[in-house]
Parts: sequence; structure tokens; C-alpha cells
Amino acid sequence: MQASSRSSFQPVEAGAILAGTTGMCAGAGALVGWGFGATGLGVLGGVVVGIPTGVFAVYRRFKGYFS
Repeated sequence: MQASSRSSFQPVEAGAILAGTTGMCAGAGALVGWGFGATGLGVLGGVVVGIPTGVFAVYRRFKGYFS
């Protein structure tokens, strides 16, 4: 019997997940900021929230690789 193969870490996929999640949070922040009349601050807030969210999403996707 062979041992199960660990999933390989793919940096391009990890970068896409991080960028996509951060971009979605920035877009949502822009919409909220636009509603309050401060689109730039909304984008900034979305990016501040989006980076840790993206890191968490990458960790969840490649959880087996990091442990």
C-alpha cells in the first residue's frame, strides 16, 4: 500500500486566492464607502479587512500542506 500523496503547494493559485479575496473586500468596502460618501476610505477599509481574510482563505485551501 502506498501512503497518500500530500497536495502540492501551488503559488499561482495561492496568489490568485489572495488577490481575489482582497479585491472582493476592497470592492465591498468601496460600495459601503460610496453609500457614506467616502469611497476612498471604503476601499482602504476593504483592503485592511481583505488582506487578513485572503491569508485565512489561502491557509484554509492549503491546510494540509502547512501541517
